[in-house]
Amino acid sequence: MGSNIVVTGAAGFIGSHLAQRLLSGDNTGENTGENIVVGFDNFNDFYDPALKRQNVVELEAIGGDRFRMVEGDLRNAGDVEGLFEAVSGPFTLVHLAAMAGVRPSLEDPLLYQEVNVTGTYRLLEAARKHSLTHYVFGSSSSVYGSSSKLPFSEAEEHLDPLSPYAATKLIGEQIAYVYHVCHGIPATCLRFFTVFGPRQRPEMAIHKFARFILEEREIRLFGDGSTTRDYTFVDDIIDGVIAAMKAPDGCRIYNLGGGHRITLLDMVRGIEEALSKKARLEFVPMHPGDMVHTLADTTLAGKEIGYHPAYPFDRGLESFVDWFTATGKART
Repeated sequence: MGSNIVVTGAAGFIGSHLAQRLLSGDNTGENTGENIVVGFDNFNDFYDPALKRQNVVELEAIGGDRFRMVEGDLRNAGDVEGLFEAVSGPFTLVHLAAMAGVRPSLEDPLLYQEVNVTGTYRLLEAARKHSLTHYVFGSSSSVYGSSSKLPFSEAEEHLDPLSPYAATKLIGEQIAYVYHVCHGIPATCLRFFTVFGPRQRPEMAIHKFARFILEEREIRLFGDGSTTRDYTFVDDIIDGVIAAMKAPDGCRIYNLGGGHRITLLDMVRGIEEALSKKARLEFVPMHPGDMVHTLADTTLAGKEIGYHPAYPFDRGLESFVDWFTATGKART
């Protein structure tokens, strides 16, 4: 039989992919054709809300009466209570809604605190009163900060986040632990490493750079191009999230990454090749809050939840470019 799943941030990039998979029943290991998915999103203007609403239209077409979208804000107690009133019976909560982005968080740290910390407390406090059976939290590789050795391991004890965004994600993990200890809620925190793919947010590097290349606009690269990221294709991330939903009781943290590093320059060159068009580049000093390198050690996730990323960077980039050109996002 299926399950009741609440997905916050369901209209966004990762959330819409997760909801789609849950509704379609692909690779979930159970008869998820009967899943009931309740999405929650505030459709803010961090990027064009019309893109998120289009994601919802597609989810409604897939899920029919097994999908319901609740519009609301994590900071509003009435909105959050209304979310769980829309759920019938025990449910898993996958919390992906957040104010995203390292650099924007430097400009408005209090907003990130209100949404990502206070909002998470409000969400969990309401959820625990409405038959919550498992909590899955979307964290970030940015929690590792500057002090961790490559590859980043969940066993790392000393973490130095470099931005307000990263700090709120680390606090989010601690909140999950508190609700596990105090209320017995099984909790799984997932540290996502630079997720990319179809529906990627327009301000994220791969999407933005592809658009700038086609528009012949100059791309600003922070640093000398040698910084590296563990780019992770969204389908691999969704595999990991669904596996984590079935993790044993307890409170656990897992890295979800691709397990390989790509330099900033190599990422740009890959987009150039995929689009058959050269980029115009400007090199500028590193931005405060940016990490120099990221790389996931996924050994623990592989051992405990069977997470094994399948998409090399080139294959994932090809899938993104196919979507980007086919849907007209190159003109947004």
